[in-house]
Amino acid sequence: MRQSQVASVLAIGQLLLAALFLLPNHGVLGFTHPSTPIRRHGSAVRSRAGRYRAVKDGNNDGDDNGNSLEDMNTSWDDNESSKQPKEEGFLASIQNWIRSEEGRDDIQTYFVSLAIALLLRFTIIEPRYIPSLSMYPTFEVGDQLAVEKVTKRLKPFYRNEVVVFNPPQAFRDLIGDSRRGKEALIKRIVAVEGDRVEVKNGKLFVNGEQAEEPFTAEDARYQFGPVTVPPDSVLVLGDNRNQSLDGHIWGFLPKENVIGRAVFVYWPPWRLGNDGMY
Repeated sequence: MRQSQVASVLAIGQLLLAALFLLPNHGVLGFTHPSTPIRRHGSAVRSRAGRYRAVKDGNNDGDDNGNSLEDMNTSWDDNESSKQPKEEGFLASIQNWIRSEEGRDDIQTYFVSLAIALLLRFTIIEPRYIPSLSMYPTFEVGDQLAVEKVTKRLKPFYRNEVVVFNPPQAFRDLIGDSRRGKEALIKRIVAVEGDRVEVKNGKLFVNGEQAEEPFTAEDARYQFGPVTVPPDSVLVLGDNRNQSLDGHIWGFLPKENVIGRAVFVYWPPWRLGNDGMY
């Protein structure tokens, strides 16, 4: 395989990863290379200005290094002019690459790969991150997980599945915060439509039987129900029962609000997997 082909394959892989697992929090990161000589440039300008004032006032010729003001200006002009061929050469090489058959093929490959990755990102799978401890110990703050968005249309929801969803109107009314009210939430389904559910003495009961919940942080310190889950709805709770703003406070979740099912944690690497999700 030619070196250019290897580079193309690597670039395609980077595009796919970037589009599929771009962190869901929206923002712009600004990077400054540590070797950027910002202070050095400023010092040079101040030094030149000082020498210019010295010559103007007649105190000396402003020659710190054996150069006259004319030599200094000539040197400055030479430095500026020396940069132009390099810049022009770089731009010319870019233009030549774009015009070349290989360049056009590479550009087409990049755009097709990016389009496929974005299609996957918005229709099949997307990344999410955990901002709080409401799902501890299953998830920790900072965990990043993949959420698949296809099977919600193909199969029913089951108890103990972890889902990401848009908050219902009852949640928005409760918190009274328009921005936070639009942020997706992640909880666990504990009951589906038709289930009779109750929380008493710290335990969850579904249809009269105590649920097995090895993934919870501790017993609940509240009472809830008994209630019956209405049609086209589910009841969701956080695994950290006493630190979660969930269905025991704001009610049932309409199925249409579900974005997708959490399938696995992909970051950090030492937490890779889907332990406790099912």
